Amino acid sequence: MSGNSFGRLFTVTTFGESHGPALGAVVDGCPPGIPLSREAIQRDLDRRRPGQSEATTARAEPDQVEILSGVFEGLTTGAPIGLLIRNQDHRSDDYRDLREVFRPGHADLTYFLKFGLRDHRGGGRASGRETVARVAAGAVARAVLAGFGVEVLGYTRQVGSIVAQRFVAEEIERNPLRCPDQEAAEAMLALVRECKESGDSVGGMVEVLAEGVPAGLGEPVFGKLDAELASGLMGIGGVKGVEIGAGSMAASMRGSEYSDALERGPKGICSRHNRAGGILGGISTGETIVARVAIKPTSSIAREQQTVNQSGETTALRLSGRHDPCLCPRIVPVAEAMLALVLCDHLLLQRARTGIPGPAGKLN
Repeated sequence: MSGNSFGRLFTVTTFGESHGPALGAVVDGCPPGIPLSREAIQRDLDRRRPGQSEATTARAEPDQVEILSGVFEGLTTGAPIGLLIRNQDHRSDDYRDLREVFRPGHADLTYFLKFGLRDHRGGGRASGRETVARVAAGAVARAVLAGFGVEVLGYTRQVGSIVAQRFVAEEIERNPLRCPDQEAAEAMLALVRECKESGDSVGGMVEVLAEGVPAGLGEPVFGKLDAELASGLMGIGGVKGVEIGAGSMAASMRGSEYSDALERGPKGICSRHNRAGGILGGISTGETIVARVAIKPTSSIAREQQTVNQSGETTALRLSGRHDPCLCPRIVPVAEAMLALVLCDHLLLQRARTGIPGPAGKLN
């Protein structure tokens, strides 16, 4: 197990480094006959693309995707889908002073300890740039899910101590923070500006939702849907925590408060408050799946930091280059992609087991 591949039936292998010639993904197990265009994949990549606003890095990558295989006349063929995104605006000279120095808060040290060498140019494989391949693969998964009526949506819920108080879906793509609350978005942007001007960064929280997910996805013990979703989301660089449904708030609740009453609704049996986030016992309930990720402040900041070099000597480091003052807006499409990939894999697993993508049990 190399750690570069994901999934059981719907599998994804990503490749490439931040300052290499290209990054990409090979998607295998995609059913044939799924409508898929380069433009559909590009839409998601454009949302993740750097250089969009003052809230992101100034690295100006066009992130144009090339479909190398697996699609013919607008439909998937069932063969592996090869996706390639070329790097065009990498400045490796910005990192020449880091060849022998470990950046605090980055994977420089652990990669060196594990492999005995590392690509110091932007972190190589450990760079957030790697997520461009996941977003491209996630767009394929999104196309599969669309055929089953499943939709995925993400947004920035929190930046620093500022939390969105309203949810207006149309607001998400109208502001650079991808926040559904216009007033909160303005305060978030002001905070990001303040951090950027002082050579600092700020963390936050991103929430992702999935509507139309059929009941019955997920395995009862190993391979629980929430466990694999947590694993997929935790695999995103910068993510330090994952919550499903009520998440950590459940720790302060009583059983009588947390345990939702079950009701018969217009779409079948549902819980009154969906505190479980659409997953019970590791299996989807048919309700909205709700997950949140806590995102650390970007470790690459312009302020002086203490570190050590490869000889173990203490030294001071002040980073130059182009870095995100807040990771949240660009992690939104990445979190959506990981949710789509997990759901797509489990949907195909359920279909393989029962012949249908939804619940095997029916209520009268």
